Amino acid sequence: MNTYIGIDLGTSSVKLLLTKADGEILAEVSRGYDVSYPRAGWTEQSPRLWWDATSEALAELLDGQCRKSVKGISFGGQMHGLVVLDGNDNVIRPCILWNDGRTEKETEYLNNVIGKEKLSSLTGNIAFAGFTAPKLLWMKENEPENFGRISKIMLPKDYIAYLLSGVHATDLSDASGMLTLDVKNRRWSEEMCKICGVTEKQLPRLYESYEVIGNLKPELCEKFGLSRDVKIIIGAGDNAAAAVGTGTVKNGDCNVSLGTSGTVFIASDSFSVDENNALHSFCHAGGGWHLMGCILSAASCRKWWLEEILGSSDYAASDNASAECKGTGGVYFLPYLTGERSPHNDVNIRGAFFGLSATTTRAQMSRAIMEGVAFAIRDCLEIARLSGVSPTSTKLCGGGAKSTVWRQIMADVLGIPVQILNTEQGPALGATILAAVGCGEYKTVSEGAEKIVKVKETVYPNAESVENYQRKYEIFKQLYPAIKGLKLNGR
Repeated sequence: MNTYIGIDLGTSSVKLLLTKADGEILAEVSRGYDVSYPRAGWTEQSPRLWWDATSEALAELLDGQCRKSVKGISFGGQMHGLVVLDGNDNVIRPCILWNDGRTEKETEYLNNVIGKEKLSSLTGNIAFAGFTAPKLLWMKENEPENFGRISKIMLPKDYIAYLLSGVHATDLSDASGMLTLDVKNRRWSEEMCKICGVTEKQLPRLYESYEVIGNLKPELCEKFGLSRDVKIIIGAGDNAAAAVGTGTVKNGDCNVSLGTSGTVFIASDSFSVDENNALHSFCHAGGGWHLMGCILSAASCRKWWLEEILGSSDYAASDNASAECKGTGGVYFLPYLTGERSPHNDVNIRGAFFGLSATTTRAQMSRAIMEGVAFAIRDCLEIARLSGVSPTSTKLCGGGAKSTVWRQIMADVLGIPVQILNTEQGPALGATILAAVGCGEYKTVSEGAEKIVKVKETVYPNAESVENYQRKYEIFKQLYPAIKGLKLNGR
């Protein structure tokens, strides 16, 4: 019996899965770590936290398991984070995370001086504040001494892959979010490297997500009791890995994720760019490409509301209350707690409640948050529809997918059936599938996903609710323009 390990390096925790080749989960372990907020709008993490958590979790994962059956390890990981190493492969500074908002000036420079049209022609995308390229420009301007020490530029999961294998590598799906990759031609863009002041030598070698980059280091084989032939497969960015883990691999397949951030992910056999680059055009983990819209705050909005504002961790009770209230009483929520990426590309916008009255209840506000996230996801889906891509159903994954109320809201707001899967492991399961493909267990990623991923439930839209939400969505679309440009500098 061959087994495979998937490592999902998230923003707040790392999750590890051990599965059989058929996807049966033998063990799962997670470890949390903190995010640092050195200034308002800045988010950083020490890569050492990732490694310590991963090492501890791996030891626990393997406890009591047949260690010699492990054939491969692969990854899904938070995207866009800037990890920089010096000539001795030491981390130069904390990683600047995907949801960091410090690069407004650099993003404007790339989009308005270099120009969106040129960026799109070079990379298939325009600049967003969370992307890696603006962070490089920020570092060059604000930390020139550190910038001058850079020997290797990596992404978060790639740093863990390096520590396990000793190889500097990345995959095409994750590299797509750096803005230094020519996505259409699946290679580094020499011109974008020059714009960012770096060389291709400083970037890791590119692989497809299912390719083997090396073997587990001998000293780690000994430490964890694993065989010397364990292969390290580079894996994918978290959204592409989640797409594999949800079976979203064939042309036209769609997946919506309600994690810390929220995404709409549509697989495609061909490369395409929407008219205004409101969606990302990235390489997919199984070959091919995908369109993706990303909202920066999704399930994190609900976590903020319940835990920080209401001081509660009883999500089930909140679900029940939201279901019973049936509506929001005219309350709307904009989920822009940390700015927004798709489709607005606005680092300064912030969240808001609209329509509050003296009779507004807590349950209505709780429901408004779920609806607001669903409307923001629909914003992204509408861009895809305008581009001629119109999914007829979607998978749903992420922590938010556990809420039966939210599932129905998503189906009603998007107007298409929502499929719930036999497992909610997302990127970690996708990583095990990529590991199995890399080790020859399956010929293709599509074959592996088809064998392993199954739909257990389909939530169908309610015709009356669809009509009601269409009216509400027309109002929702007017709210962002109404507050865009407001400067909220108060403490």
